[in-house]
Amino acid sequence: MTLVLRTTTQLVRREDDCVYVTPGPNGYVPPSDTACNAYYLFNPQYAPAVAVAVIFGVFTGIHVVEAFVFKKRYAWVLIMGSSWETLAFVLHSFGARDQQNLGYSISWTLLFLLAPLWINAFAYMTFARMVHYWHPEGRVGGMRAAVIARWFVVADILCFLVQLVGGVMANPQSGPTIMQVAMYVYTGGTSLQQLFILIFLGLMVAFQRRCSRASPTTPDGDESVEKPGWRPLLYALYAVLVCITVRIIFRIVEFSQGFTLDNPIPLHEEYAYALDCFPMMVALLILAVFHPGRYLRGPDSEFPRLSRKEKKALKMDKKEARLAAKAAKKQAKDNKRESGSDETGSSLV
Repeated sequence: MTLVLRTTTQLVRREDDCVYVTPGPNGYVPPSDTACNAYYLFNPQYAPAVAVAVIFGVFTGIHVVEAFVFKKRYAWVLIMGSSWETLAFVLHSFGARDQQNLGYSISWTLLFLLAPLWINAFAYMTFARMVHYWHPEGRVGGMRAAVIARWFVVADILCFLVQLVGGVMANPQSGPTIMQVAMYVYTGGTSLQQLFILIFLGLMVAFQRRCSRASPTTPDGDESVEKPGWRPLLYALYAVLVCITVRIIFRIVEFSQGFTLDNPIPLHEEYAYALDCFPMMVALLILAVFHPGRYLRGPDSEFPRLSRKEKKALKMDKKEARLAAKAAKKQAKDNKRESGSDETGSSLV
């Protein structure tokens, strides 16, 4: 795997444009414009990487347990984000002791850059279920709850793909031209992500204003059953999106200034720990304390799940409705044509 990555790197940057530098302890090579084997822009430290991996691992375990306890199947999205963070820093701890392993460097970078998008998607999916569960009309901004979940998750996937391309291109061995393109691509992906978050916040505010005017009870059979309050979970999602926004702003500033020796941000991993790791830890902590399963309870807390037979029947009904509408339209057109012919004949008589 390392050989393949080295070969790929050499296709981007010709070997005769750089020189091999004898590695120091743990394989460290100071970043420079001429070193072929400088795979990190800083000297990664082992202990912080292990500590962060353990913390993210604990959060992953907590969210796995809560997913089973509260029976929230869609929580696998959040678990993916937490597990990617964990794996990223497991690999980073290995890389700190073996800095000449390009596989560790690239894998850690990609997982670290992309993991927060899973958490972002979970926030979208949770809010859509809140609209379905609490909103009197079951829609916000003219969109039904299921449509909100579908389109914002698609938007998150789009951001994921754009940032993936930028992250793959932005490695320490890329040439200046490739690195500049990578910065534009990744910054564009994070900016797009923030744009969708701002639009999403508008929907959340609209939801809050409408639900504040609604009754806290909802009919269930012959009785009025009080649902859990929506405010704690909504405020928790606000806080999660603030954490993600802090992380996005940090990455935009980091990438927009370029990966040069004049930019101190990528040269010190402390910035990434403080402005990327820590906000994501806070987001995972918030979602562990204010887990959606504590508030979204009962059969109405999830979107209706149709069986295969029900889906097939619904599809057939829609098909028959389309055929009936088409036949009615054709019949109306024929009737109009016949009526026109009768009127023409009458006028001739």
